[in-house]
Amino acid sequence: MKRPGFLLPLALLAVPTLLAAQGAAPAAPPSTAAVAKSALDAATANTVAINFVWTLSAGFLVMFMQAGFALVETGFTRAKNAAHTMTMNFMVYAIGMLAYWAVGFAIQGGGVGPLATLGGYDKLNQEFSLGLGGHSWGLFGHTGFFLTGVAYTAPVFAYFLFQMVFMDTAATIPTGAMAERWKFSAFCVFSIFIGALIYPLFGNWVWGGGWLSQLGTNLHLGHGDVDFAGSSVVHMTGGVLALVGGALLGPRLGKYNRDGSANAIPAHNLPMGLLGSFILAFGWFGFNAGSTLAGSDLRIGVIATNTMLASAGGAATAMLYMWRKYGKPDPSMVANGFLAGMVAITAPCAFVTAPSAVFIGAVAGVLVCVAVAFFERRARIDDPVGAISVHGVNGLWGVLSLGLLADGTYGDGYNGVVGGVRGLLYGDPGQFVAQVIGGATNFVVVGALAYLAYKITGVLVGGHRVSPEVELQGLDVPEMGVLAYDGGHRPEEFPVMFPVEMAEEEAPALVMSAGSR
Repeated sequence: MKRPGFLLPLALLAVPTLLAAQGAAPAAPPSTAAVAKSALDAATANTVAINFVWTLSAGFLVMFMQAGFALVETGFTRAKNAAHTMTMNFMVYAIGMLAYWAVGFAIQGGGVGPLATLGGYDKLNQEFSLGLGGHSWGLFGHTGFFLTGVAYTAPVFAYFLFQMVFMDTAATIPTGAMAERWKFSAFCVFSIFIGALIYPLFGNWVWGGGWLSQLGTNLHLGHGDVDFAGSSVVHMTGGVLALVGGALLGPRLGKYNRDGSANAIPAHNLPMGLLGSFILAFGWFGFNAGSTLAGSDLRIGVIATNTMLASAGGAATAMLYMWRKYGKPDPSMVANGFLAGMVAITAPCAFVTAPSAVFIGAVAGVLVCVAVAFFERRARIDDPVGAISVHGVNGLWGVLSLGLLADGTYGDGYNGVVGGVRGLLYGDPGQFVAQVIGGATNFVVVGALAYLAYKITGVLVGGHRVSPEVELQGLDVPEMGVLAYDGGHRPEEFPVMFPVEMAEEEAPALVMSAGSR
């Protein structure tokens, strides 16, 4: 049978159409497991990105605290030294950072282990340790010098930035206690020691996988030494540096009479000091809440609020104490109580209730007033801004308060120990013991290293203290080459205070006996 002639062309045209139809057929739907994995990967990537932004933003806030320190210290000292004091606070940022970048970061964080919240990078794993009693005890890290070997590794760079601004906070604390008589060259060299060695070493022991953090896993003392955001690592370290430096440097000219009684040397700009305190409080939200290194950790709301409550408790009790004891609410001590409350809550902020946070801050407010009077009148250590009392004394109170009041609702897995962090009053005396060991270690080791660094610096730059003539004139022009307030002011507008029974020509003799040079 003869087929119609048009069928062959029609068939030839149909073949490409059928092939195209086969190509356009929908693919088989993905499996449930594949969909779940894709969603999990996307959620993980988003969480890591949130943590990155949070950590960097918190680091920026902590960096801005340097402006607060500069205003507090400059405002609480005298006008004739304002340029010198402000410049120390400015340059400690650069000097300390370079020392930390070159050496300090590797010592502190070179053995920290995986950066879990920032993507899990695990190559910072070189910790020098000693074996003792069947356990390994970390002493210092040794990878990441000059940030080499981690080029363009974003988690390490973010972690470095955050940790660097914490170091800078500790490094700037001694400048307040040693203000108005410290040679600028000595300050520069001493700051290198802080950024390269002193701060990083203790930081490694608590935050970098070192031996204090291992007291829990090795000796079953709670979770080991716990310091969530730096009451001891940052503030007590800075306070001990200030204590050693202030004691060795000696008091300012005219601070003490022949009978040992102290003279007040008033601040030249209280509004500047109080404004600086508020700037510090603003940055402190990054300081404490940022220490989660995770914006995805909703505990940040508790941490930030506890920080705020403790600052209020400290300011209120400092005001009431001074008002009752001296008849007036001293503005400078109100500011110091405000700061002391935040210093104290910095270690326990994630682990305590709101009432405990207020209590910790309230104790700090009284403690700073008592400590200022003690160091000035009994110990006769001249601390122009109260740095030893605010940061050193209340840094210790902060770590001890954690050992007392942590309630076990947070910190599961912290320092490798299962369960939440609990203090003595919530059933774990071992945690309090670990906190005592950590505080005592800070005082002894940081104090000893500060003494050595001070002595070596003195040899390198020819002493720490300016001459009596420079101290009388003010450090701005002799040390910095410029007056802070160069609006027609003359040297005679910056009076020098002397004990009432001392003639002005006798004043240099007091400086010569005021401490090591």
